[in-house]
Amino acid sequence: MYLKSLEISGFKSFAKKSDLFFTTPITSIVGPNGSGKSNVAEAFRFVLGEQSLKSMRGKKGEDMIWNGNNDVARSNRASVKIVFDNSRRFLNLDFDEVSVERTVFRDGVNEYSINGTRVRLKDVLELLATAHVGSSGHHIISQGEADRILNSNVKERKAMIEDALGLKIYQYKMEESERKLAKTEENIKSVESLRREILPHIKFLKKQVEKIEKALEMKASLGELYKTYLRDENLYIHTAKEKLATEKAPIEKRLKELEHDLAEAKSILEKSKNHDQKSDHIIALEGKIRAVRDQKDEIFRDLGRTEGSIASEERIIKKERELMQTLELNVSIRDVEGLAAEIDQNIALAEKETALDGLRKIIGNVRSLITNFVSRHRQKTAGQNIVDSEKTLADFKAKKVDLDGRLATVKTEEEKLSKEYADLRTEIDAEKDTNRAAEKKLFEVMTAQNAVIAERNIIRAREESLRIEEEGYKREIGEAAALIGREVLDFQKPQNAGNENAVISENSVAVDNAPADRPTQHDRRREIEKIKIRLEESGVGASDETMKEFREVSERDTFLVHELEDLEKSAESLRALIKDFGQKISTEFATGLEKINKQFGEFFGLMFGGGEAKLILIKEKKRRAAPADADLDLVAGMAASMGETEDEEVEEGVDISVNLPRKKVKGLMMLSGGERALTSIALIFAMSQVKPPPFIILDETDAALDEANSKKYGDMIENLAKYSQLILITHNRETMARAGVLYGVTMLSGVSKLLSIQFDEAVQVAK
Repeated sequence: MYLKSLEISGFKSFAKKSDLFFTTPITSIVGPNGSGKSNVAEAFRFVLGEQSLKSMRGKKGEDMIWNGNNDVARSNRASVKIVFDNSRRFLNLDFDEVSVERTVFRDGVNEYSINGTRVRLKDVLELLATAHVGSSGHHIISQGEADRILNSNVKERKAMIEDALGLKIYQYKMEESERKLAKTEENIKSVESLRREILPHIKFLKKQVEKIEKALEMKASLGELYKTYLRDENLYIHTAKEKLATEKAPIEKRLKELEHDLAEAKSILEKSKNHDQKSDHIIALEGKIRAVRDQKDEIFRDLGRTEGSIASEERIIKKERELMQTLELNVSIRDVEGLAAEIDQNIALAEKETALDGLRKIIGNVRSLITNFVSRHRQKTAGQNIVDSEKTLADFKAKKVDLDGRLATVKTEEEKLSKEYADLRTEIDAEKDTNRAAEKKLFEVMTAQNAVIAERNIIRAREESLRIEEEGYKREIGEAAALIGREVLDFQKPQNAGNENAVISENSVAVDNAPADRPTQHDRRREIEKIKIRLEESGVGASDETMKEFREVSERDTFLVHELEDLEKSAESLRALIKDFGQKISTEFATGLEKINKQFGEFFGLMFGGGEAKLILIKEKKRRAAPADADLDLVAGMAASMGETEDEEVEEGVDISVNLPRKKVKGLMMLSGGERALTSIALIFAMSQVKPPPFIILDETDAALDEANSKKYGDMIENLAKYSQLILITHNRETMARAGVLYGVTMLSGVSKLLSIQFDEAVQVAK
């Protein structure tokens, strides 16, 4: 026995708790009309998860609850609990006894539980489907539904047979797979939509990253070029300083010697007894000449600095102008719209003009507009740096002009004093006095001193030029560090690569190799300026943030790609699973239909004393309901490609063919009421024997049978009880006689009550 008991409390006419125990293969429930017998069958439907209130003779959930009378108050809930013997594990739970309970409340809320644990309706249906049990179908036949399978259309009849064959579990799984597939396809569309949304941003970021990578390549190239340039420039400055120091040392030494000799000669002349006015004049002239020469040296130094500054400003202006030529112009939309409006006016005039000369004039006007527009805006882009540099350059050039004038004046003064000094020297040479030798020596020393001072001035000019170059070199180091980073200063490290503690300084740079020649350095300098201009043109900023955002968005897209692949694999698996379920249902249905036909023919022959009956799988054409937004031509084309008319679709179903003995009756419509009852009973029993359910509930299916057929019906019931547990609601004595337990239902004041008789015990008592 699979079915142990049924507990009803507050359900319909069972106001109080009532228990039915099923201890024999056949249990009959009897009672007068209106006593509530059929409520027992509906209690089975209710607890097994039936959702159609109409099939339980109700309109809403509240109709299932005892509504009260004068003696018994109404209930706030109705509950039905069914208990199964699961010792043979026909239910997929590891319990020897399984109880399923359903409770409905006045507000229409339903609760389900398995072994006292709250569950979902889905859990109940799946558990029962594995055991070939359901709330509706061939194993629960309510009052008046005996010939339901005959009255159903072919599609409904096919569904009943599928239920009888235990294919419900596959249909549940197939429907669940279809829901999952629909959800998966929806997720695929969502992921594809997300990818479409971020794709333009990825493309934009990719272009930015390509610009950044190109800029980084240029920076790397600039860094290597800078290292070579700065290294050679450093070597050049260091070598030039040493060379100038080497050349300057003997000159300074010679000047000191000449100053010493000059001082001695002066001392002799001052101490001479024959010292006269000419000697004083010579000394005064010598002082004036020295002062003039010192002034000339100062002017030379200022002139050298000024010329260096002029060269520096000219380089800056050249660089800014090159930048202005290469940079893209930024023009406001208002200016562009103004240009467009003027061109439109000229085009409108051209459209009206028929003469060729007039058209040429208009085209010339358009060309002038565009040329003036570009020229005007190009001039606007000349930065304030060029203006400031040109102003500074003009100041330096004015200063140079002033210094050139002062230098010319000083040179004139020097020439005048030198001539006077030479004339006086000639006069003194002519004199034959005791101071001639000293004076001669004085003149010789001063001449030599002038030559040495000239050499020193040349050295100082070279030093000033080198100082300007060194300042430019230091500025380049600052710009390189700002553009490339501190690593550009690595050009100083090779000589100390093996010593981490070595201190690097300008004078510590190795000078083993001679620096590059100046033209090569100038070429490098121009190449550096070109790369710097291209870097400025690229306009790449916040590269780290852009690269980080590109990585994040790319990782997001990669994740979505993997997610899409997983979803597509999942969808493909679900489609394959749905296909497998469909094939399994189709195969098992065909096999089961063949078995049912065999049993149906035997039962039909037994009930009618001969004849034939069988189930036939047919395909019906049904009018197709086109979607409201569908393209009618597209629907028609699809239908034609499938061999169908544009408004029909093929639907499978099951038809019944009967052939009564001794009658020319071959259709269901020609059967009498009794014949229909016998046919439906034969079919129900045939379906039940092919794949027997744990229990079958029959509610007055024998009501239309006469006495002879009732006996046949009773024999069939006894045979069927070998495979399934039977609960029979009946008035038929023959049917009652086959039961092991008889439950009587009575009604007092509208409340159904149960009485039971155990026939085996009654026989023992009678004996």
